[in-house]
Amino acid sequence: MFLKNRESGDLVQLIDMKEVMDPYVEKVSVRFQAGEEVGDPVTVVKTALVFPSGEPLPACWLDAHYRISFDPV
Repeated sequence: MFLKNRESGDLVQLIDMKEVMDPYVEKVSVRFQAGEEVGDPVTVVKTALVFPSGEPLPACWLDAHYRISFDPV
């Protein structure tokens, strides 16, 4: 699966799809795509990634407690 680095706009290829969907994992291993060259694996923070369309990653991939509200009622 390909995602995009939010800051640079470069495409990155996920090495392990399970990492990005696990809300308890903060960093994922990716390979930056630069022309025909595939970069070496590097670790990046998931919040720095978006879908190629620019859409952010789903909240359930980033926050294990995304449905829980801690606001006092």
